[in-house]
Amino acid sequence: MSDKPDEPDGDAGVVTETRAKTKRPPLYKVLLLNDDFTPMEFVVHVLERFFGMNHAQAFELMLQVHKKGVAVVGVFSFEIAETKVGQVMDFARRHQHPLQCTMEKE
Repeated sequence: MSDKPDEPDGDAGVVTETRAKTKRPPLYKVLLLNDDFTPMEFVVHVLERFFGMNHAQAFELMLQVHKKGVAVVGVFSFEIAETKVGQVMDFARRHQHPLQCTMEKE
């Protein structure tokens, strides 16, 4: 036995702390839905303005929305996706277009 009461029996132990692994926040897809009334040029403008696409990218995605009825226009954290959906919906309403934008968990 050791003469010092504070020391363990000859074992030099290392204290290790386990850290809880942080999980990445879930991502959300922002979807643009087709309708028969919103002009294609307006959809291209929305994609350029709110999603930072160049004209060629926006035009291609607009065609995908037109042909398939829906397209993913971006994947974001919840807060950013929610903001983008709100911006698009407000902008469409102000310009009197029925364009719909939604989000869903990835």
